[in-house]
Amino acid sequence: MTLFRLTAGQWGKALGLGLLNGVALAIIMVIALKTGVSPLPKPLALAFVDTLTGQPMPLPVGLVFHLAYVTFWTTVYAVWAFPRFSPGKALALGLALWIFLLVVFLPLVGWGLLGLAVGPKLIVVFLINHLLFALFAWGLCRWGFRGVTAQRAGGTAGSS
Repeated sequence: MTLFRLTAGQWGKALGLGLLNGVALAIIMVIALKTGVSPLPKPLALAFVDTLTGQPMPLPVGLVFHLAYVTFWTTVYAVWAFPRFSPGKALALGLALWIFLLVVFLPLVGWGLLGLAVGPKLIVVFLINHLLFALFAWGLCRWGFRGVTAQRAGGTAGSS
């Protein structure tokens, strides 16, 4: 495996693309919740923040946590997959995060293992969310890093 090093500008770009991914996913989730399409009792990020603080928090606080989380994981994908962004790596990350959510996050917020305390639809809803995360992460990185030349960790230039 060849290791590549991101420049400061590329790190900034990865963070910016992560933020774009978070905003796109937040818009979709808020619309789904407001229109009644989503079976979630509330946004998961908001439920998590409520659990951490022990009190109900306003939606913007949950959105900030959501943006930080998605930005972090999109940046992880950008660094991991750079400079050859493959849909397979994005899908692997998205599915790993989905499994983590089902067995750690959902029980933590009181929704039960796999979200079954709320209902089995949550399994599918969160799968769709994580597939969208993977698709957006891959697409945004392909778009945002197009034509970028990679720098090998040893200092030798490589091409993307």
